[in-house]
Amino acid sequence: MREELDFLQPFFLGPAGENDRWLEELIVEFVRDHAFWRRNFRPEDGHRITAAASYRPDFLQAKARTRQALIRLSGELKQSVPIFHPRYVGHMSTDLLIPGLVARILTTLYNPNNVSEEAAPVTLTHELRAGRDLAAMFGFNVDPSVQPCAWGHLTSGGTVANYEALWNFRAVKFYGVALQEGVKRAELATGPVGPLRKELAEYSEWELVNLSIGQTIGLRREVAEAVRERDPTAFPRLRRAVRGERLETLGIQEFFARHPELRPPRVLVAASAHYSWEKGMKVMGLGTAQLVKVAVDDHMRLDPDDLEACLAEAFESRTPVLGVVGVLGTTEFGTIDPIHEMIAARRRWNERGADFFVHVDAAWGGYLASVFRDPDGGFLSPEKIRKGFKYFPSDLVYRAFTSVRHADSVTIDPHKLGFLPYAAGAFVARNREIVDFITQQAAYVFDLGDVEDEVPREQQLRNLGQYILEGSKPGAAAASVAVAHEVLPLHSEGLGRVLRHTIRACEYFYESAREAAGRLEDRVRLIVPFEPDSNLVCLALNRNGNRSLAQMNRFARRVFARMKVDAARPVHEARFIGSYTSLRREGGEDEQCGRILGELGIDPATFVAVPARPDEEADHIFILRHTLMNPFLMDGPGERSYIDLYWDFLEDAIDAALVE
Repeated sequence: MREELDFLQPFFLGPAGENDRWLEELIVEFVRDHAFWRRNFRPEDGHRITAAASYRPDFLQAKARTRQALIRLSGELKQSVPIFHPRYVGHMSTDLLIPGLVARILTTLYNPNNVSEEAAPVTLTHELRAGRDLAAMFGFNVDPSVQPCAWGHLTSGGTVANYEALWNFRAVKFYGVALQEGVKRAELATGPVGPLRKELAEYSEWELVNLSIGQTIGLRREVAEAVRERDPTAFPRLRRAVRGERLETLGIQEFFARHPELRPPRVLVAASAHYSWEKGMKVMGLGTAQLVKVAVDDHMRLDPDDLEACLAEAFESRTPVLGVVGVLGTTEFGTIDPIHEMIAARRRWNERGADFFVHVDAAWGGYLASVFRDPDGGFLSPEKIRKGFKYFPSDLVYRAFTSVRHADSVTIDPHKLGFLPYAAGAFVARNREIVDFITQQAAYVFDLGDVEDEVPREQQLRNLGQYILEGSKPGAAAASVAVAHEVLPLHSEGLGRVLRHTIRACEYFYESAREAAGRLEDRVRLIVPFEPDSNLVCLALNRNGNRSLAQMNRFARRVFARMKVDAARPVHEARFIGSYTSLRREGGEDEQCGRILGELGIDPATFVAVPARPDEEADHIFILRHTLMNPFLMDGPGERSYIDLYWDFLEDAIDAALVE
């Protein structure tokens, strides 16, 4: 244990600012280096700010106003949530890696805009490298000579990355239909093309919307080659015709009006998925009515049987399924969906002529993939990984992480388990050729003209802004991620070593929760409602003798009041700061809700779908949520860890709530 704690020490500023001199040295060194660079860019131009300027009254007044404003800001920030400290076990935030932090500060001085190579020749390289790092960590191929080759880029966060998955999937899903219509309107023949080896006009629309991403990419290429071979002068006419028939040109309403046999597509997500998927369906114009919530099992993981039923209902009604989304670490419970079951389901439906794309929302748990990676490449065996843990990884978790490489795309947040500054999310696609379906060109930024197909893919992607949802984007975030990955590579002996420590903290918390339940059994029932899959643990509690859910929730909220951020209370007085979530009733006798209520001694009849009053607190189960990502949780003052101290605090909070 001491060796692992020693390993962590150079990489963080520390709970008490222990590495302040180290951080200060780095910042001062590179600020001076940046100023040297400025002085030596066209030194013959001389200085624009003279030495005498700093003595002028107006200059001195400007300095004074600036310092005053910054002093005020610094004072206000002292009321910020101390996310850096092991006493913070709330949301998905913690201390930052010094390499990434300094890289962010350093690069901000240069202020590059990663929209294109013209605006950021250096940090754009860092961004594409960071994307390759993440793709390789998940097991995607990143060798350009082998197809498909993956790529990735940074976003402002997981929400935008999830939007981008929908945007890419929608563009590919209906491209074949637009291509077919464009060929017809241009009065062209293709010959045998695509996986079914027949004239494009002979494909049914159902067949075209059930091609895989690779098949659609291949179909696009084959049709282009066939037309160019038969009549090279017809290709520009075909390009215009296809563009005019695409959903992105016509809009959803007009596109489906022109294709009445097609229905708007569905997206299937676990009921525990992040709310960004509902937002994404609205943003993409698909509508939340097309978002199907797949049931979860007793441990809040996507239920493969219900997934199969939802797919069967969709395909039997001839409704396209745009994609199935699995979650690699839910933000509410930290649970891991069975990604391998989703991949197997797609394989089964492919045999029946139906297809859907698979996206993994790994915003929270994605970096845990580094724990599974051998430094020499490939995945570690489950036996080798388990040597350092008591429970992790379960068979399901191991199979889920090692199956991500078969998905079509992944969301991951470096600003979560990557320990990097906000904002830094990422989108990673298994096949980089997908960018051809969503490219956008702006003449003042991109200068590829009509020769796009002749430009190497690596060079095309350096005009990043035309392939992503966002426009201007900070190169500083890319530098931060790339440098952190360089210092702590994404394998079991790099960043994985840091994350292994947080998983051990989670296991210790899980075991000590059961010990705490025994100490408190004369006062309350305390349970861990879901076994932890990652490094997030939930607790539920009820005072002895209470059978009412509403009263249980009110009691739990009184306990939580002692660990929430309160503007009326100085933040440094908090012994611990936590967070909470709620398990809401979706209707019927939900298996997981019934089990939890039974373990807590609550009468299930008091759990209602619609409470009589808004404040009745009877339509949900209030749950304490603990994010255990701080690298110093297993350390602590004296002989006891911060986790041990947390249980002392929780017992005091429970006793105080009982008195109330």
